[in-house]
Amino acid sequence: MQQVLVSGSAGFIGGYVVEELLRRGYAVIGVDDFSKYGRVRKSYDDNPRYRLVEGDARDVGLMTGLLADCDHFIAGAAMIGGISYFHTYAYDLLATNERIIAASCDAAIAAHRDGQLRKVTYLSSSMVFESADEWPSYEGQQREIPPPLSSYGFQKLAVEYFARAAWEQYKLPYTLVRPFNCVGIGESRALGDEEILSGNVELAMSHVVPDLVQKILKGQDPLHILGSGDQVRHYTYGGDLAAGVVTAMEHEDAFNEDFNLSTAESTTVRQLAEVIWRKVKGDAVPLRLVHDEPFQYDVQRRVPDTEKAKKVLGFEASTTLDQMLDEVIPWIDAAIKAGTI
Repeated sequence: MQQVLVSGSAGFIGGYVVEELLRRGYAVIGVDDFSKYGRVRKSYDDNPRYRLVEGDARDVGLMTGLLADCDHFIAGAAMIGGISYFHTYAYDLLATNERIIAASCDAAIAAHRDGQLRKVTYLSSSMVFESADEWPSYEGQQREIPPPLSSYGFQKLAVEYFARAAWEQYKLPYTLVRPFNCVGIGESRALGDEEILSGNVELAMSHVVPDLVQKILKGQDPLHILGSGDQVRHYTYGGDLAAGVVTAMEHEDAFNEDFNLSTAESTTVRQLAEVIWRKVKGDAVPLRLVHDEPFQYDVQRRVPDTEKAKKVLGFEASTTLDQMLDEVIPWIDAAIKAGTI
């Protein structure tokens, strides 16, 4: 049985990735320091093929030891948050994530040289395309356009340079995957989130889907959104993203390649608000919007080219926005009642 180490396994996307790995029959070691949400209970915690290690991914010794008997490493640990996070923790996002990726690569280089590690699958981000002025953003465009302006986007681009440099010098094989706008259940308020009011409601995670859902559920009317509402996003279900990540990890044609993992469907923030409003309120109550001042790094368009992942990996994100929201809205409603959001 092949074994996979997943760093950041208690995170939002990490949880979906662990679940997908277990579903496909892998043994999984998860490592997380619980710094974002605190200790989170997962449905697979008692799975005999899963072992959770509480530790810091910046600890090279710990990571090297965990990787010694692993066939694959999915490097997902990072300090990450919504748009307000980019401003509140501009330096920490850069410094902490650089230390995490350097330690991860150091450990992986040793494990590949001395052990059985075949490859590292790195989680990058759609934010590497932050400075794009033509769309859709294709694999390779990130090296043709100006670098990202946010420290988070800049550091995620650095992750990709780490991956390529570790291959060039140490022949450590890699695959880079870029999730776009993950939507799903299991995310809660981050321990270090700055309290930000949006109208009369405090933002939950400063991610647009849970924040719009909670504001509507709490009765906010008119509904506050950031900016014009014309920002374009590709909301992609966490389960679909996890399937793409694991497929990229497995696929022989993914060695030393990079992939955008996303739905092909574009949705504006205004359209998203309308869909959520209709699902919660029905058609009887008209939607009224208030446009608040956007954050500095609120990218106006994140539109990926998804053809490479489809052609090489056979991957397509098939879950519709309606299907995602039918799962997410009841979950957030229960979280509000439980006081976790």
